[in-house]
Amino acid sequence: MNRYLLSGSRTPNGAPSATPPGTGRPEEAALRGSAPLGVARRDAVRTRRTTRRAATAVAASALLLPLVSAAPHATAGSDTGSLQRAFADAAARYDVPQSVLLAVSYLESRWDGHRGAPSVAGGYGPMHLTDARAALAKEAPHHSDGSEDARGDSARPRKTAEAKPPAAAELPARLKTLPKAAALTGLSARELRENAAANVRGGAALLADQQRRLGLKASADPADWYAAVARYSGASDSRTATVFADQVYDVLRGGASRTTDAGQRVTLAKSPGLSPDRAQTRVLGLRKATGDRTECPSSVACESVPAPYQELPDDDYGNHDLADRPEDQSVDYIVIHDTEATWETTLKLVQDPTYVSWHYSLRSSDGLIAQHVPTKDVGWHAGNWYINSRSIGLEHEGFLVAPDAWYTEAMYRTSARLVRYLAHRYDIPLDRQHILGHDNVPGTTTSTIKGMHTDPGPYWDWDHYFALLGRPLTPTAGPRGGLVTIDPVYEMNEPPYTGCEKAGQPCAPHGSGAVRLHSAPSEDAPLVKDEGLHPNGADSTIGVNDTGARASTGQQFAVADRKGEWTAIWYLGQKAWFENPGSEPTAVNAKGWVVTPKEGRTEIPVYGRAYPEKAAYPADVPVQAVSPLPYALKAGQRYVIGGRTHGEYFYAPTFDTSKHAVVRGKDVYYEIQVGHRVGYVRAADVDVRWSGR
Repeated sequence: MNRYLLSGSRTPNGAPSATPPGTGRPEEAALRGSAPLGVARRDAVRTRRTTRRAATAVAASALLLPLVSAAPHATAGSDTGSLQRAFADAAARYDVPQSVLLAVSYLESRWDGHRGAPSVAGGYGPMHLTDARAALAKEAPHHSDGSEDARGDSARPRKTAEAKPPAAAELPARLKTLPKAAALTGLSARELRENAAANVRGGAALLADQQRRLGLKASADPADWYAAVARYSGASDSRTATVFADQVYDVLRGGASRTTDAGQRVTLAKSPGLSPDRAQTRVLGLRKATGDRTECPSSVACESVPAPYQELPDDDYGNHDLADRPEDQSVDYIVIHDTEATWETTLKLVQDPTYVSWHYSLRSSDGLIAQHVPTKDVGWHAGNWYINSRSIGLEHEGFLVAPDAWYTEAMYRTSARLVRYLAHRYDIPLDRQHILGHDNVPGTTTSTIKGMHTDPGPYWDWDHYFALLGRPLTPTAGPRGGLVTIDPVYEMNEPPYTGCEKAGQPCAPHGSGAVRLHSAPSEDAPLVKDEGLHPNGADSTIGVNDTGARASTGQQFAVADRKGEWTAIWYLGQKAWFENPGSEPTAVNAKGWVVTPKEGRTEIPVYGRAYPEKAAYPADVPVQAVSPLPYALKAGQRYVIGGRTHGEYFYAPTFDTSKHAVVRGKDVYYEIQVGHRVGYVRAADVDVRWSGR
């Protein structure tokens, strides 16, 4: 794909473009606790909102959490230093350096308690103490619908994509740290789950116990706790354990300070010269990871768990396609998924030749990466063959529809390191039109739109993720730039959703990176319509899986209008309004290239894939129809460009790769941010303009 939209790249006419602020090569410092650009704006907004939200937070906590006998649960209305004191008290009680305790907790949860709800690995509280029975009960793997075509190719529909989860095995020790903490502290499991101070005590007790079991003396020097920190990860191999410890010590060196989801201000001072005793790794006694055949950066733990390329009965095969990217096709996208299953189930399914495939899985508890498919080959994960053939798929251990299914800092950081590595290797722009959620992948045709997946959903923290990628979301223009980048403050942005547990029932309040879009500048106005999801003019809903009236953090749209504290954008062929007050903005100003229907055209079609014209296909390759989606872009509307490409189709219908072919056409397409999902328009149908004009 011609990436002229990259800052410092080229314009549509081939001339060099200016480099806007914050778009240079990402630095490793972004993953070391340094404050990214934009933090000052977020802290200012948080400060303004904290007082107003205090009563609401207290009431919500009272409804969501039963009373416990330990110290009171921290809320936005309580003493904002109580969590900091809890770390100091726990460190003193168990002779663990306070800075080590703070850094471990930051990597696990960024000091958030998530209102006492469990993570995807069954982890609770700031220290992520695990009791994974709850996670197992929610398991429903990502591609569990046997009728879906994760491959997304009408030339060869997937025949056997039904998930068959294995029976739950004995839980590994890393998923049972909460019961052990209860035994060490004498606190009840309920206290450890629901009370932040008790949870911190449990974590301190576990660290002290690990230090003692490893034959190491308690020490006031953080450098002497490297092995205990590595063991805290629960990893079964030495590479994963030491990468976890290295990330903790990165946090220690860089320091951190933030306001938690309960309104608590916690600070860890920098220790820039800290050098841990890495020689302690000899006492860990862990196995060596099997990462010899992986494609991962050296800063992560990565092991090989290959997906099978295997011939099956009835001319079927699984579970991916052999290719030679980037020699035969470019890699233009990285697709972020969640697994809807536990780690153990995820690994067993991807090794099933009758199931589907993706390139990497990432574990919640410690960020361990497993690679399944070489990046040169094509995985079956996105439900759109055009995207599949030009993308790399990353599955993250997690659950979309439960707001209590959160993602650990360890997983966010490891994922960001992997994405940065892959983006550099394949020259993929680090923006939201190339780093896609599965919920941003378009349907191939009108009939497939309803079946497209909606993960990782509104609870994935794209703002934090892009800060870790070294591409923090910041303004790149003034009010006349013509574009906006969606960027609400995640923790403070809690749009209501339904359907997390049961259809129609309200979801628990939860931070979100999404904003809701209305048909007029009022909260009482109907939501904008999505003809593909809701045909015949039916309204969009606030269902957690309904993406019809949703804009997500990092996505850019052309400004259509402004009225008071509301901003309108062009979205699916209509004006879509969202609340964007100057004191608490949910978007920042930007500029860039846009397309608009060619002069004289009243409207133009949008496509879900950029396939070649009919004349490009050789006689032995079936012509693939390029049918428009039910979205028409009307005269005068503008949509942000993500890239420019010639039509292309990867023909791979058989196990025998000698029959595979890449068809390239003369038709040129632009990728655009058409709605919550991306789409494609023919260059012949549009004019390209600068947004500020």
